[in-house]
Amino acid sequence: MSTVRAVPAAGEMPRLRSLVRVVQTDAHEGPTYVPDEDALYFTSLPRPRVDVKRLQLHGDDLERETRDVTVVRADASGANGMAAGPDGRLVVCEQGSLERPARIALVDPATGAAETLVEEWGGRPLNSPNDVVVKGDGTIWFTDPAYGFLQGFRPEPQLGDFVYRHDPRTGRTSAVTDGFDKPNGLAFSPDERVLYVGDSGANQTPGSFHPARPHRMEAFDVLGGRRLAGRRLLAVIAPGCPDGIKVDGAGRVYVSSLSGVQVFDPAGEPLGEIPVAGAVNFAWGGRDGDVLFITADTAIWAAVLDHPHRLEEA
Repeated sequence: MSTVRAVPAAGEMPRLRSLVRVVQTDAHEGPTYVPDEDALYFTSLPRPRVDVKRLQLHGDDLERETRDVTVVRADASGANGMAAGPDGRLVVCEQGSLERPARIALVDPATGAAETLVEEWGGRPLNSPNDVVVKGDGTIWFTDPAYGFLQGFRPEPQLGDFVYRHDPRTGRTSAVTDGFDKPNGLAFSPDERVLYVGDSGANQTPGSFHPARPHRMEAFDVLGGRRLAGRRLLAVIAPGCPDGIKVDGAGRVYVSSLSGVQVFDPAGEPLGEIPVAGAVNFAWGGRDGDVLFITADTAIWAAVLDHPHRLEEA
């Protein structure tokens, strides 16, 4: 006889069943899990170029070999954050270079072919898009900090460090909020009524940390599916700065730090941490949606949690 066990409440840390190093590889950003393929896409470290790569997984057998990693799009123009688009293509933040424009691109995971979705706002070029999320209505929300200029691979910015909303149906791109030092990761609450945005301004150049600058996560109310209001501080992140942000089905918020993936309840109360030093970004995946795949520059890790998304029969 089976019994139904509820998903852990938003005020409880899900039990960490196991923590597995999936594969040793240069996985830096943009992890995106595609269920139909049981594959994880990610972007590599910029040494010297960035590639979009694919890791073929194999169900519950999480440990993989380097031969399971393949290149989807070579020299992907400084690709960073990614998300799965509704048409099966990857929505990719391409930070650009001194010669190539920064843009949000649509990349075919089968061929690597890319198409420009957004590359300017108000007639001015984007800075260096960092992270992206696709809302349930198909709109694309992304952050655009000026890290490319600070790191010497983009020209002087012509726009502020904004968060944008792009509607593919109308082709319109709108700046939805400003006032950030360096907006970074972003994620919606399960009902998409709240948008969480990280500010990693304390990290200006690789390896730097300026404690007086922001290293925090903020929350906004989403009004009418398109406007933001009620800006508020959710949590100050330490050690390090926030980068990747995700939520689970109970509304808990996961954010990366130097020591691992920190977990908060929707009000910003800390619940615990998944100990993966140097965690950069992460994505939910696995057959049951209970695996958090974490990119940490030198490897991909899998944190198997106690079913944060659904009811479980035991």
